[in-house]
Amino acid sequence: MEGQGIIDIEFWRLMAAYFFVLILLIIVRWRGIAREKQIIIATFRMTIQLVLAGYVLTYLFANPNPLLTTLFLAAMSLFSIYTIFKSTGYPLHNKIKGVIALSMLCGPLFALLYFNSIVIHFKPWYEPRYFIPIAGMIVGNAMTGITLALKSLLDNLKGHRDKVEGALMLGAAPAKASKIYVDKAFDSAVLPTLNNMLGMGIIFLPGMMTGQMLSGISPLVAIEYQIAILLGILGSVSLTVILFIILGYRAFFTKHAQLDV
Repeated sequence: MEGQGIIDIEFWRLMAAYFFVLILLIIVRWRGIAREKQIIIATFRMTIQLVLAGYVLTYLFANPNPLLTTLFLAAMSLFSIYTIFKSTGYPLHNKIKGVIALSMLCGPLFALLYFNSIVIHFKPWYEPRYFIPIAGMIVGNAMTGITLALKSLLDNLKGHRDKVEGALMLGAAPAKASKIYVDKAFDSAVLPTLNNMLGMGIIFLPGMMTGQMLSGISPLVAIEYQIAILLGILGSVSLTVILFIILGYRAFFTKHAQLDV
Protein backbone atom coordinates (compact mmCIF):
# COMPACT_ATOMS: atom_id res chain seq x y z
CA MET A 1 0.00 0.00 0.00
CA GLU A 2 1.04 3.55 -0.67
CA GLY A 3 -0.37 6.74 0.77
CA GLN A 4 0.97 10.28 0.85
CA GLY A 5 4.20 9.04 -0.72
CA ILE A 6 4.88 6.55 2.09
CA ILE A 7 5.17 2.85 1.28
CA ASP A 8 3.59 0.63 3.92
CA ILE A 9 5.70 -2.52 4.38
CA GLU A 10 3.52 -5.59 4.18
CA PHE A 11 3.79 -8.03 7.07
CA TRP A 12 5.43 -10.84 5.08
CA ARG A 13 7.97 -8.40 3.64
CA LEU A 14 8.81 -7.23 7.16
CA MET A 15 9.29 -10.85 8.20
CA ALA A 16 11.62 -11.30 5.21
CA ALA A 17 13.97 -8.73 6.79
CA TYR A 18 14.75 -11.26 9.55
CA PHE A 19 16.68 -13.16 6.88
CA PHE A 20 19.63 -10.92 7.78
CA VAL A 21 19.52 -12.22 11.37
CA LEU A 22 19.68 -15.76 9.97
CA ILE A 23 22.74 -14.78 7.95
CA LEU A 24 24.45 -13.50 11.11
CA LEU A 25 23.55 -16.68 13.02
CA ILE A 26 25.04 -18.82 10.24
CA ILE A 27 28.23 -16.75 10.23
CA VAL A 28 28.81 -16.92 14.01
CA ARG A 29 28.04 -20.64 14.05
CA TRP A 30 30.42 -21.21 11.14
CA ARG A 31 33.20 -19.21 12.83
CA GLY A 32 32.60 -20.78 16.24
CA ILE A 33 31.73 -17.46 17.91
CA ALA A 34 29.46 -17.94 20.93
CA ARG A 35 26.94 -15.21 20.12
CA GLU A 36 23.85 -17.12 18.99
CA LYS A 37 21.94 -16.64 22.25
CA GLN A 38 22.77 -12.93 22.44
CA ILE A 39 21.73 -12.39 18.80
CA ILE A 40 18.39 -14.16 19.31
CA ILE A 41 17.67 -12.31 22.57
CA ALA A 42 18.66 -8.95 21.04
CA THR A 43 16.46 -9.54 17.99
CA PHE A 44 13.50 -10.62 20.13
CA ARG A 45 13.87 -7.70 22.55
CA MET A 46 14.28 -5.21 19.71
CA THR A 47 11.11 -6.45 18.05
CA ILE A 48 8.96 -6.50 21.21
CA GLN A 49 10.27 -3.16 22.48
CA LEU A 50 9.69 -1.40 19.15
CA VAL A 51 6.18 -2.84 18.74
CA LEU A 52 5.25 -1.72 22.27
CA ALA A 53 6.88 1.67 21.68
CA GLY A 54 4.88 2.01 18.47
CA TYR A 55 1.57 1.58 20.30
CA VAL A 56 2.64 3.92 23.13
CA LEU A 57 3.86 6.60 20.73
CA THR A 58 0.69 6.34 18.65
CA TYR A 59 -1.31 7.15 21.79
CA LEU A 60 1.06 9.93 22.91
CA PHE A 61 1.09 11.58 19.50
CA ALA A 62 -2.71 11.59 19.43
CA ASN A 63 -2.95 12.84 23.04
CA PRO A 64 -0.15 15.34 23.79
CA ASN A 65 0.27 15.72 27.53
CA PRO A 66 3.20 17.20 29.51
CA LEU A 67 2.95 14.57 32.25
CA LEU A 68 2.94 11.64 29.83
CA THR A 69 5.84 13.09 27.84
CA THR A 70 7.83 13.62 31.05
CA LEU A 71 7.08 10.08 32.24
CA PHE A 72 8.23 8.68 28.89
CA LEU A 73 11.50 10.63 29.20
CA ALA A 74 11.96 9.37 32.79
CA ALA A 75 11.39 5.77 31.69
CA MET A 76 13.85 6.24 28.83
CA SER A 77 16.51 7.63 31.19
CA LEU A 78 16.04 4.93 33.84
CA PHE A 79 16.24 2.15 31.28
CA SER A 80 19.41 3.67 29.79
CA ILE A 81 21.02 3.76 33.26
CA TYR A 82 20.02 0.14 33.87
CA THR A 83 21.47 -0.83 30.49
CA ILE A 84 24.81 0.78 31.35
CA PHE A 85 24.94 -1.13 34.64
CA LYS A 86 24.38 -4.42 32.81
CA SER A 87 26.67 -3.85 29.83
CA THR A 88 30.05 -3.24 31.44
CA GLY A 89 30.93 -6.83 32.31
CA TYR A 90 32.34 -5.72 35.67
CA PRO A 91 30.61 -5.54 39.07
CA LEU A 92 30.03 -1.88 39.93
CA HIS A 93 29.89 -0.51 43.47
CA ASN A 94 27.25 1.97 44.52
CA LYS A 95 29.50 5.01 44.24
CA ILE A 96 30.14 4.55 40.52
CA LYS A 97 26.48 3.64 39.94
CA GLY A 98 25.49 6.94 41.52
CA VAL A 99 27.89 8.84 39.28
CA ILE A 100 26.51 7.08 36.19
CA ALA A 101 22.93 7.90 37.19
CA LEU A 102 23.75 11.54 37.94
CA SER A 103 25.63 11.96 34.65
CA MET A 104 22.85 10.33 32.63
CA LEU A 105 20.23 12.57 34.22
CA CYS A 106 22.09 15.89 34.04
CA GLY A 107 24.02 15.75 30.74
CA PRO A 108 21.24 14.64 28.37
CA LEU A 109 18.61 16.76 30.16
CA PHE A 110 20.64 19.94 29.74
CA ALA A 111 21.39 19.15 26.09
CA LEU A 112 17.73 18.26 25.44
CA LEU A 113 16.31 21.42 27.04
CA TYR A 114 18.82 23.66 25.25
CA PHE A 115 18.23 21.91 21.93
CA ASN A 116 14.44 21.98 22.15
CA SER A 117 14.14 25.56 23.40
CA ILE A 118 16.93 27.30 21.44
CA VAL A 119 17.63 25.26 18.31
CA ILE A 120 14.27 23.77 17.25
CA HIS A 121 12.05 25.96 19.46
CA PHE A 122 8.82 24.03 19.05
CA LYS A 123 5.65 24.75 21.01
CA PRO A 124 4.31 23.42 23.25
CA TRP A 125 7.58 22.18 24.75
CA TYR A 126 6.09 18.74 25.40
CA GLU A 127 4.92 18.15 21.81
CA PRO A 128 5.67 14.39 21.61
CA ARG A 129 6.26 14.30 17.83
CA TYR A 130 9.37 16.40 18.40
CA PHE A 131 10.27 15.86 22.04
CA ILE A 132 10.32 12.06 22.17
CA PRO A 133 12.35 11.26 19.00
CA ILE A 134 14.90 13.96 19.84
CA ALA A 135 15.11 12.77 23.46
CA GLY A 136 15.63 9.20 22.24
CA MET A 137 18.61 10.17 20.08
CA ILE A 138 20.19 12.38 22.74
CA VAL A 139 19.71 9.94 25.64
CA GLY A 140 20.66 6.89 23.54
CA ASN A 141 23.93 8.38 22.33
CA ALA A 142 24.80 9.64 25.82
CA MET A 143 24.23 6.09 27.10
CA THR A 144 26.60 4.72 24.47
CA GLY A 145 29.17 7.37 25.36
CA ILE A 146 29.16 6.53 29.07
CA THR A 147 29.27 2.80 28.34
CA LEU A 148 32.38 3.25 26.18
CA ALA A 149 34.00 5.63 28.69
CA LEU A 150 33.31 3.31 31.63
CA LYS A 151 34.66 0.25 29.84
CA SER A 152 37.77 2.09 28.68
CA LEU A 153 38.43 3.50 32.14
CA LEU A 154 37.97 0.15 33.88
CA ASP A 155 40.07 -1.74 31.34
CA ASN A 156 42.91 0.77 31.54
CA LEU A 157 42.93 1.08 35.32
CA LYS A 158 42.91 -2.70 35.69
CA GLY A 159 45.43 -3.26 32.89
CA HIS A 160 47.81 -0.57 34.12
CA ARG A 161 47.32 -1.01 37.84
CA ASP A 162 51.07 -1.21 38.44
CA LYS A 163 51.69 2.14 36.75
CA VAL A 164 48.85 3.87 38.60
CA GLU A 165 49.91 2.46 41.96
CA GLY A 166 53.53 3.30 41.21
CA ALA A 167 52.58 6.92 40.57
CA LEU A 168 50.54 6.98 43.78
CA MET A 169 53.48 5.63 45.79
CA LEU A 170 55.67 8.38 44.36
CA GLY A 171 53.26 10.94 45.74
CA ALA A 172 51.03 11.65 42.74
CA ALA A 173 47.41 12.51 43.47
CA PRO A 174 44.75 10.15 42.05
CA ALA A 175 43.82 12.78 39.44
CA LYS A 176 47.38 12.92 38.12
CA ALA A 177 48.01 9.17 38.39
CA SER A 178 44.92 8.35 36.36
CA LYS A 179 44.85 11.35 33.99
CA ILE A 180 46.10 9.55 30.90
CA TYR A 181 43.47 6.80 31.31
CA VAL A 182 40.70 9.29 32.08
CA ASP A 183 41.59 11.20 28.90
CA LYS A 184 41.61 7.95 26.91
CA ALA A 185 38.17 7.12 28.26
CA PHE A 186 36.81 10.48 27.10
CA ASP A 187 38.42 10.07 23.70
CA SER A 188 36.97 6.55 23.31
CA ALA A 189 33.50 7.86 24.14
CA VAL A 190 33.38 10.79 21.70
CA LEU A 191 35.27 9.15 18.82
CA PRO A 192 32.27 7.21 17.39
CA THR A 193 30.22 10.43 17.20
CA LEU A 194 33.08 12.26 15.50
CA ASN A 195 33.53 9.38 13.02
CA ASN A 196 29.81 9.53 12.22
CA MET A 197 30.14 13.25 11.53
CA LEU A 198 33.13 12.69 9.25
CA GLY A 199 31.26 10.21 7.07
CA MET A 200 27.87 11.90 7.18
CA GLY A 201 26.32 12.79 3.84
CA ILE A 202 29.05 11.18 1.73
CA ILE A 203 29.57 7.65 3.05
CA PHE A 204 26.08 7.24 4.48
CA LEU A 205 22.81 9.05 5.11
CA PRO A 206 21.63 8.89 8.74
CA GLY A 207 18.36 7.31 9.76
CA MET A 208 16.60 10.51 10.81
CA MET A 209 17.35 12.24 7.51
CA THR A 210 16.43 9.16 5.48
CA GLY A 211 13.14 8.79 7.36
CA GLN A 212 12.21 12.42 6.75
CA MET A 213 12.97 12.17 3.04
CA LEU A 214 10.97 8.94 2.76
CA SER A 215 8.03 10.78 4.32
CA GLY A 216 8.22 13.43 1.62
CA ILE A 217 10.12 16.24 3.34
CA SER A 218 12.53 18.27 1.22
CA PRO A 219 16.13 16.97 1.44
CA LEU A 220 17.29 20.49 2.35
CA VAL A 221 14.91 20.67 5.33
CA ALA A 222 15.93 17.12 6.33
CA ILE A 223 19.58 18.21 6.19
CA GLU A 224 18.89 21.17 8.49
CA TYR A 225 17.32 18.87 11.06
CA GLN A 226 20.12 16.32 10.73
CA ILE A 227 22.87 18.90 11.22
CA ALA A 228 21.07 20.25 14.27
CA ILE A 229 20.49 16.84 15.85
CA LEU A 230 24.08 15.72 15.21
CA LEU A 231 25.38 18.79 16.99
CA GLY A 232 22.89 18.16 19.79
CA ILE A 233 24.12 14.57 20.09
CA LEU A 234 27.74 15.75 20.13
CA GLY A 235 26.94 18.18 22.93
CA SER A 236 25.01 15.59 24.90
CA VAL A 237 27.76 12.97 24.65
CA SER A 238 30.48 15.50 25.50
CA LEU A 239 28.68 16.93 28.53
CA THR A 240 27.54 13.56 29.87
CA VAL A 241 30.90 11.86 29.48
CA ILE A 242 32.98 14.73 30.89
CA LEU A 243 30.68 14.89 33.91
CA PHE A 244 31.01 11.13 34.34
CA ILE A 245 34.80 10.97 34.14
CA ILE A 246 35.37 14.06 36.33
CA LEU A 247 33.23 12.55 39.08
CA GLY A 248 33.67 8.89 38.20
CA TYR A 249 37.43 8.41 38.38
CA ARG A 250 37.33 9.34 42.07
CA ALA A 251 35.05 6.37 42.72
CA PHE A 252 37.91 4.04 41.80
CA PHE A 253 40.12 5.35 44.60
CA THR A 254 39.68 5.02 48.34
CA LYS A 255 39.77 7.99 50.70
CA HIS A 256 43.40 7.03 51.34
CA ALA A 257 44.23 7.46 47.62
CA GLN A 258 44.48 3.73 46.94
CA LEU A 259 43.29 2.22 43.67
CA ASP A 260 40.07 0.27 44.21
CA VAL A 261 39.19 -1.68 41.04
